[in-house]
Amino acid sequence: MKSGITLEGFDRSTRPQDDLFRFVNGTWLDTTEIPGDRARFGTFDILREESTARVRDLIEEAAADEGSALGTPKRQVGDLYASFTDTDRIEELGLSPLQVVLSEVAAVDDVDSLGAALGRLARDGVAGALQHFVSPDERSPEDYVVYLEQAGLGLPDESYYREEKYADTRTAYVAHIGRLLAIAGIPDADARATRIMALETLLAASHWDTVSNRDAIKTYNAHTLDETKALSPQFPWDAWLSGLGAPAGSFDKVVVRQPSFVTGLGAALESTDVADWRSWLTWHVLSEFASVLPQSFVDEDFDFFGRTLSGQPENKERWKRGVAVVESCVGEAVGQLYAERWFPPAAKERMQELVANLVEAFRRSFSSLEWMGTDTRAQAVAKLDAFTPKIGYPDVWRDYSAIEIDPADLVGNVRRSTAFDVDRNLAKIGAPIDRSEWFMLPQHVNAYYMPSMNEIVFPAAILQPPFFDLEADDAVNYGGIGAVIGHELGHGFDDQGSRYDGTGALRDWWTEADRERFDALSQRLIEQFSGYTPAGLSDDHKVNGGLTVGENIGDLGGLQIGYSAYRIATEGSGMTELDGFTGPQRFFIGWAQVWKGKAREAEAIRLLAIDPHSPQDVRGNAVRNLSEFHEAFAVKPGDALWLEEDQRVRIF
Repeated sequence: MKSGITLEGFDRSTRPQDDLFRFVNGTWLDTTEIPGDRARFGTFDILREESTARVRDLIEEAAADEGSALGTPKRQVGDLYASFTDTDRIEELGLSPLQVVLSEVAAVDDVDSLGAALGRLARDGVAGALQHFVSPDERSPEDYVVYLEQAGLGLPDESYYREEKYADTRTAYVAHIGRLLAIAGIPDADARATRIMALETLLAASHWDTVSNRDAIKTYNAHTLDETKALSPQFPWDAWLSGLGAPAGSFDKVVVRQPSFVTGLGAALESTDVADWRSWLTWHVLSEFASVLPQSFVDEDFDFFGRTLSGQPENKERWKRGVAVVESCVGEAVGQLYAERWFPPAAKERMQELVANLVEAFRRSFSSLEWMGTDTRAQAVAKLDAFTPKIGYPDVWRDYSAIEIDPADLVGNVRRSTAFDVDRNLAKIGAPIDRSEWFMLPQHVNAYYMPSMNEIVFPAAILQPPFFDLEADDAVNYGGIGAVIGHELGHGFDDQGSRYDGTGALRDWWTEADRERFDALSQRLIEQFSGYTPAGLSDDHKVNGGLTVGENIGDLGGLQIGYSAYRIATEGSGMTELDGFTGPQRFFIGWAQVWKGKAREAEAIRLLAIDPHSPQDVRGNAVRNLSEFHEAFAVKPGDALWLEEDQRVRIF
């Protein structure tokens, strides 16, 4: 039995008691250059590169198969990829494929025509000022409902428009807008760019911040359509809904996530000249489609969003960007090909065993938690019993046959596939909940928990080393994918997931005393992580403990429950020593090697503002909260990862 540990990445000059993350990954960190086409690089990225290469092979095989019938998944995948790789035709067409869209924007001369254009362009994937999405109603999870969310900004988040540390980024952004407008032949480009920035700054002033946006209670505000209209009488709701092609009755109930933004949007419509809205919308159309336009647009778009915002020196190779376009348009068609070739049945069977042990570990944990009372415990177990695990790939594949894919019409393909998705989602209103649906592709290296469906989902591509190795000892598998399973299960009981019951309904099922005790533990975690500075950054760049608390709870729960599940899995066989490390030590090493990674400085700073996950080194060293880690490595006072017992936060 192999251990599953990557020994060559270790830095033996670092003690695991001082920095487990560096002990496990230090040599890799010191000897690995971040590829030029990446802003950060690590385990997830390495696996994504492998998955992307596999997908490329599948796509190119599909493109070469001239015998596939029109409308079949293989033909759609091949033709879509061909439309992206035909650079001669893209250059020859120039901006002409977008002219119908740009002409519609140019015709905007009042608020009603602006609303109609915003609705129509939402069908093309241009977010506009308000984004909509369809999801199970969090208060009534057997029904679908439309959610409305704030939008309208080109920078990553509202803080970029007001905080002094982003002043240079704002200057670069205005210059970028001007250059892209000029490439498109828009007159007075620089003056327009300045006014566009002023409008976005006005919109940003009404945006909720990242911490408020993750509050499940604050962001659930159900209204009738008339009540929604009353939040912003200035917004042309009927024109917007008509342009969107919303079916009759689909917006009868609307959940407005940020009501004060909707009101602020109405005020902005009243105070800003329609010409500035027209310029702003022109810019967002060009920005949204820049990556599928001629090379001059691609280069300018990357120069700001890649090079300036994330510090990424080079754009990804065209074939990689082509894979991304195919996945965004007909992703499950690719996923079906991927799953058939790359996901063995044995992996699904082993994962089901892992999930069962993690669920049992949670069950045992609930019975002994000091902060959880009897009533809450009973409902927590009921929620645990109701979890649905989805492993590998969907049982039902999405049917894209209604989308017309033309190998000579890249922009049209993107527009038609986006409109198809808008219509597919709006058609859910009034229909039964589709519990077979996945919101992540099988070829993506990730996992998620969805509270309104009470399900955990593990795509095929994450089920490979170092997360999961069919040939490896249990310790590293439980420290890797086991802790990830525990992390996702833990989201069902974190500061926000715990507000949803076993049916997926957003309701308060905890006693007030239990919630107070849980919130006190969460606050300790917020304070602890707010004191951390990611490796390589100055002390004025701290982790946002309030933004990351849910993921930090997930990490600690994943570690705690993953370790307990490892003990359950080895009750009969014992925890053997391999490669000079005990089973418990290999468990924590498995955790640390999963988070192997590094980021460019600009990207690390950007992620601190918007990413609900802590930086990779901080995640790798979150083990300091576990007494089991202290015991495994004999951590003592004076060691850098030592935490006094009363400072260790244990939630599960």
